[in-house]
Amino acid sequence: MSEQRTSAEIDRLVAIMARLRGPGGCEWDRAQTFATIAPYTIEEAYEVADAIARGAVDELRDELGDLLLQVVFHSRIAEEDGAFALADVAAAISDKMERRHPHIFGDVIEGGHHLWEEVKAAERADKGAAGALDGVAVALPALIRAEKLQKRAARTGFDWPDASGSRAKVDEELAEVEQARDQAERVEEIGDLLFAVVNWARHLGVDSEEALRAANAKFERRFRAIEAAGGAGFVALPLEEKEALWQRVKVGGLINPVRLE
Repeated sequence: MSEQRTSAEIDRLVAIMARLRGPGGCEWDRAQTFATIAPYTIEEAYEVADAIARGAVDELRDELGDLLLQVVFHSRIAEEDGAFALADVAAAISDKMERRHPHIFGDVIEGGHHLWEEVKAAERADKGAAGALDGVAVALPALIRAEKLQKRAARTGFDWPDASGSRAKVDEELAEVEQARDQAERVEEIGDLLFAVVNWARHLGVDSEEALRAANAKFERRFRAIEAAGGAGFVALPLEEKEALWQRVKVGGLINPVRLE
């Protein structure tokens, strides 16, 4: 696609949003604010990730369009408030990308990821960040945010030297869950346990969010198989029979399940 067409289509989308938000436009679109649109923005980002995970390229095109619409929508609201416009958003990210790649766009001869991190740290300082954990978005999924917090802390030297320390912490937190005296304490200790597991995974080089997504997909795949094998009477099957079906799925015995009814 030519740059000229890209520019024309972006301009078209901006014009569509301006009309939807303008006098005589869509009542729903005109009523929206940053806060009411934010959940849709998050949802669209996840739908982009889902299309990628499924290898659905045609769907990815559509989902990226939905996500782009969110950027245009937020930018239009900001423009109406006199804060900034879509062009300012594009300019800001272009400036940032050039600034974070001085070895590509600047006069630095050597560089790479370490330069990216140094520039990001400088940017956080310029924004008034007082501590290593400042700037980690609260709205991130909990597993992702836990890992980011841990990585930030690790840069200050607050980290286990190897995976054995984080593994021992998992055992410690598990014991504290079992020793919890009431539900409130149990909730707190479960949180500590999950945080410790994320830390252990990080030391093992495992992305916790990615690992849990894979586990969810595996559980869904296996459960659908035993559900299909059980047929209409699946719910009424004794737990022992459901477990037997599950074990058959694990060893590949129900890839093409036959209904049992």
